[in-house]
Amino acid sequence: MKFGTKAIHAGVEPDPSTGAIMTPIYQTSTYVQESPGKHKGYAYARGANPTRNQLQKNIAALENGKFGICFSSGMGATDAVIRLLNPGDEVITSNDLYGGSYRMFTKVYERFGIKFHFIDLSDPANAEKYINKNTRLFWIETPSNPLMRIIDIKACVDIARKNNIIVAVDNTFASPYLQNPLDQGADIVMHSVTKYLGGHSDVIMGALVVNNEKLYQDLAFIANSCGAVPGPQDSFLVLRGIKTLHLRMERHCINGKAIAEFLRHHPKVGKVYWPGFADHPNHDIAKKQMRDFGGMLSFILKNDSEDNARQLMESVALFSLAESLGGVESLINHPASMTHASIPKEERIKNGLSDSLIRLSVGVEDVEDLIEDLKQALDKV
Repeated sequence: MKFGTKAIHAGVEPDPSTGAIMTPIYQTSTYVQESPGKHKGYAYARGANPTRNQLQKNIAALENGKFGICFSSGMGATDAVIRLLNPGDEVITSNDLYGGSYRMFTKVYERFGIKFHFIDLSDPANAEKYINKNTRLFWIETPSNPLMRIIDIKACVDIARKNNIIVAVDNTFASPYLQNPLDQGADIVMHSVTKYLGGHSDVIMGALVVNNEKLYQDLAFIANSCGAVPGPQDSFLVLRGIKTLHLRMERHCINGKAIAEFLRHHPKVGKVYWPGFADHPNHDIAKKQMRDFGGMLSFILKNDSEDNARQLMESVALFSLAESLGGVESLINHPASMTHASIPKEERIKNGLSDSLIRLSVGVEDVEDLIEDLKQALDKV
């Protein structure tokens, strides 16, 4: 089944009681049982809900996976993966990743004796010297947030397999439309469903997809035990959003390319980070493991100052200054003070994230209007 067909049909069946083509919102907290302990697979809605179940099947199919689990946020999904670990375990992750992930790793789980190595994984061989008998997990973002660094998933998997290490990939920036890490051998795929899967900036949700049944059972146990599950209304909204994922992603990619090329040739723009450029680091890897290059990019101005960056961000009209990404509307973001503010400045600077970096989530508007908006804002800098 092709992707667009899966987005609309996979895992979704008409309602058995009415034939409704759209999955109903099963707004209930509990279910009547035939006798004590005997039920039709539903006992209490924290453990299972029919609306959520269909969404989980749908997302799993989009990632070519067997099992999907939805959570109340992307951080809830990330948290469940880290809960697989024990005190003394170690994690290898990249030095360019979402600030919320960095905050969770360093401020929450380091206190419980889990050690995190933040390294440059653009060359996966860099991980070799950090691997030891306690290494349990690779946590990978590709493309990364916000510098769009590309990590070779298959190369990381090859290293991990030799050392009995789980590989988890945050696939939020790419979406299942552009990249399927399970096909590259990854064990876990994580999505902030809030972003491209939902696609309309009206839901907070996360998801994990796996193929291994034991891993699924462990993660499902954590989800049920710890309770970070989404409600049926949000599950319904995401099911509706996914039906147009392939259409939206096509437009995000077209618009992202046009904006990236416009910025690269603008005299006031210094550097543009977008994996579709032939000279972007690891562009060849991006071509191999992605189907297109998406609508996420970041850039700095030639007159590289935080004041100029702020002036530009305050001057746009169609790009909304806001956190998040992946919605139909275009967003502009200042990572240093917004999405990555939890990372200490010295760490941000050391890893290439300057205080003047600007991140764009290019939406699905008419791209000529978006370019005109950026032009007028750049004229004021």
